[in-house]
Amino acid sequence: MRTGGPTGGDVLRRAIGGQRRLVTGAALLGMTHQACEALVPVVIGVVIDRAVATGDGSALLRWLLVLAVLFLVLSTCYRTGARVGERAGEQAAHRLRSELATRVLDPRGGADTGRLAGALAGIATGDAKRVGGVATVLPYGVAAVAGLTVSAVLLLRISVPLGLLVLLGIPPLLWLGHRISMPLERRSGVEQERAAQAGGIAADLVAGLRVLKGIGAESAAVARYRTTSQDSLAAALRAARSRSWHDGAILALTGVFIVLIALVGAVLAMNGSISVGELVAAVGLAQFLLGPFQLLTYVNGEFAQGRASAGRIASVLAAPAAVATGTGSVADPLGALRLRGVHHGALRGLDLEIAAGSLVGVVARDPAAAADLLLCLGRETDPERGTVELDGTDLTALDPTELRAAVLVAHHDADLFEGTLRENVPAASPAAQAAAITAAAVDEVAEALPQGLDTALDAGGSSLSGGQRQRVALARALAAEPPVLVVHDPTTAVDTVTESRIAERLRTARRGRTTVLVTTSPALLALADRVVVLEQGVVTADGPHHELAADASYRSVVLA
Repeated sequence: MRTGGPTGGDVLRRAIGGQRRLVTGAALLGMTHQACEALVPVVIGVVIDRAVATGDGSALLRWLLVLAVLFLVLSTCYRTGARVGERAGEQAAHRLRSELATRVLDPRGGADTGRLAGALAGIATGDAKRVGGVATVLPYGVAAVAGLTVSAVLLLRISVPLGLLVLLGIPPLLWLGHRISMPLERRSGVEQERAAQAGGIAADLVAGLRVLKGIGAESAAVARYRTTSQDSLAAALRAARSRSWHDGAILALTGVFIVLIALVGAVLAMNGSISVGELVAAVGLAQFLLGPFQLLTYVNGEFAQGRASAGRIASVLAAPAAVATGTGSVADPLGALRLRGVHHGALRGLDLEIAAGSLVGVVARDPAAAADLLLCLGRETDPERGTVELDGTDLTALDPTELRAAVLVAHHDADLFEGTLRENVPAASPAAQAAAITAAAVDEVAEALPQGLDTALDAGGSSLSGGQRQRVALARALAAEPPVLVVHDPTTAVDTVTESRIAERLRTARRGRTTVLVTTSPALLALADRVVVLEQGVVTADGPHHELAADASYRSVVLA
């Protein structure tokens, strides 16, 4: 679904327009190269008529020098133009990747709705490269048209019928080439969709490999990926067949056209309408025309695939935001939260107040209710009904970027990044970083690693255990020092002794700032100022952990 955002055509135009100077420069160099190439058979014809046929040695040397200069110019223009065109394509692709990253990271969200992470990565890599490739090949297309035009003019000077044949024959050939490329464009789009889907599933399977092994679901996961991969392969083969048919059809058409030009030239030479040198020039020009036509075939195919990729990029850039943009600011937030009549998913009219600076535990019997609460508090979505307020201001009235700085929601499945352990806990100051590392017991993790905090982690932190990854993720959240911190099950994979130390340090680290612990951990709940129990989407109990523990229902969730 799009909301008036850019279309595929807009993406293509921006990609090319953003590199206008480079594309123009590459096109001028390409046009010069093609013009010089077209002049080569003409100069050879002149050599035959004015030097070889007359036996004039000095004329032969002069024209051979002209021929050498032509080769020098066309060689230089080709090399330089190719470099400039490649640079235009790479810069256009980089700009598109930056736009996609900006949209995906937009605090309003929405770009990832209905898409796997791997699919987004595929769009930002493969599709961006294909659209950038359009900026690379466009100068080739302009140069090819210039080569055809110069050839037509030169043939007109040799013979009006030959020149008219080229001028009148080129437009229908170009139109047929466009029509032939349409199936390729459609199948290329399907191919990219299937490839992105396969890549997304593969990325998810790799990320959850340990879990899959733990529950013995390897065979089911492999079967799922095999099916998706086979669909992707079938789409790729259909696109390849379409590309081969496209290229073959274009080459067949241009071959027939070139043979026709050569035949007409031979008839004119036999009638004495043109000289032997002019016949050589005409045949050479006919052979030269194969180059521009092949270039146009290549450019046409790249444009077809580029248009399909541009449409996929546009679908991400034009994706509707998950939440509306507010205009209010968050100036020195105290951290008081209030939910009034919130209906969303598993939440059924939730009323909850959290005082500024308090440490509150939330126990949700239904995991879906916990997930929906996190989404609403972080404003990753807006509730269907009711309001969520920060210091008395509805979250919908606040600027999402400022809200993210004031309220940090640390999800249970937070990912780590490739880099060192220290780099995964960014902070405003070394002191804040050290405090967060100590509070989350990451210093103990570092002691077990070969280079301590400077040990490089694999992507996603896969070189760490589940408990170690949780501690690093918690340290990262603490190091941000937000006025409001919402944490979801931060210690489920941590041993009980370490969990108790983390609980004590967490309360000290967050003293005076609002902290919400959505968890069923007794160690964490015991240190909370109060614990709120959610059942059926509403608050059913509220009080200190030690008082609630007297209730059998509470114990069945927390102490089981």
